[in-house]
Amino acid sequence: MMTESPPSPPAATALTGLLPEELTASLTAAGEKPYRAKQVQEWVFQKRVTSYAEMTNLPASLRESLAATHPFHSLKTAKIQGAKDTTRKFLFRLHDGRYVESVLIPANKGFMGNQSDRLTLCVSSQVGCAYDCKFCASGLAGFTRNLRADEIVEQVMAAEREAGDRIDNIVFMGMGEPLANFTNLTRALQILHGQWGLNIGARHITVSTSGLAPQIKKLADFPLSVRLAISLHGATDEVRSKIMPVNNKYPLEELFESLRYFKQRSKHKITFEYILIEGVNDGLDQARALARRTKSLEAKVNLIPYNTVEGLPWARPSEEQQDAFCATLVANGVPATIRREKGHDIDAACGQLRLKQETAEGLV
Repeated sequence: MMTESPPSPPAATALTGLLPEELTASLTAAGEKPYRAKQVQEWVFQKRVTSYAEMTNLPASLRESLAATHPFHSLKTAKIQGAKDTTRKFLFRLHDGRYVESVLIPANKGFMGNQSDRLTLCVSSQVGCAYDCKFCASGLAGFTRNLRADEIVEQVMAAEREAGDRIDNIVFMGMGEPLANFTNLTRALQILHGQWGLNIGARHITVSTSGLAPQIKKLADFPLSVRLAISLHGATDEVRSKIMPVNNKYPLEELFESLRYFKQRSKHKITFEYILIEGVNDGLDQARALARRTKSLEAKVNLIPYNTVEGLPWARPSEEQQDAFCATLVANGVPATIRREKGHDIDAACGQLRLKQETAEGLV
C-alpha cells in the first residue's frame, strides 16, 4: 500500500503539528534524550498547558530551545458567535493575519449520524477556497493558502478550551477543499487520531470533498480509515456543472468510479451532502437520479436546505418541497435525512464571518 510520505515540517510549525518520530528526531539531534519527546507531547495534548513555562519537568534550556524554534500557538481566537440553539462559530486569526472559521455543533439527530449527547466541530482546511462553488461563501474572497497541520489541529484544541468539554466528532466541512491540501490533511488526521495526540476515533472523523476523484483514491489507500462525505449538490452533470465547476474536471462518472474504489477499501458508508437550492437542483427528477446513483453505493444522503449567503442569488425551497425530495429518495430505497441547520442566526454559512472580518480589515 503506497502513501505519500509527509515532508519535514517547517521550523515555524507549532508542537501541535509534529508527529512523535519527528519531535524525537529533532530533540535527539539537539543532544536530548528520546524520552523528552514523549514528555513534551504529554504536556501539549494530554495536560493542555498553554505555555512552555508550565512544562515543569523539562530543563529550562530545553524549554528555551523549543520556544525559539516552535511557537506555542499557531492561531488565536478572534471572535465567537453564539446561536440560540447553542451552536458556536469561532473566528481564528492566523500568524499571517488571515482568518479561518470553525463551527461547534451540539448534538443533533441527523447530523452526520450524530444521535447522542455529543459535540461536533466543523473545521477548515484552507484559507478561502479555489473551487468556486456558486452557492458558497468560502470562495467569495478567493483562495489564499493551505492550512498547516498545526493550524488544523489547534482549531479543535481551541474549541475544546472555549467549550470546556471534549469534542467527539470532527468533520472537515469548513472553509476549503480538504483533499486539495492532502499532505497537511493526512498529517492532521494522524495527530487527531493518535493516542498520543487527541485520541479521536477514526469513525468519528469525516472528510468532505467536492469531488477530487484522484485524491479520493489516495485517501482510500491512506492507512487511517476515516469517513468520507461527498458534496454532490447535483445528480446529473448538467445540473452539477452549473453550480460546481469541479464537475467539469471530474464529472460524475469519474467521481463515482473513485467512490467505488473507496468503498472497496473502507468499512464506512459513504455519505452524500446535498444542498437543496430552489429552482436549481430541488426537482423530483434530480431526486430520482440521485437515488439511482447513491443506491448503487449503499450510501446515505444528508439533505441541507440552502443557507442564505449575502451577495448570492440563491434561495432555499419550501419545507414542502424539501420533504417531497426526501420522500422520493426514501421511496426509492435510499436512507435520507433533512438537516434543519443549526446556527442560522450567526452567519452560519461557511466563510461569511471570515469574509466580513477580512473585508473590514482591507485584506480582500
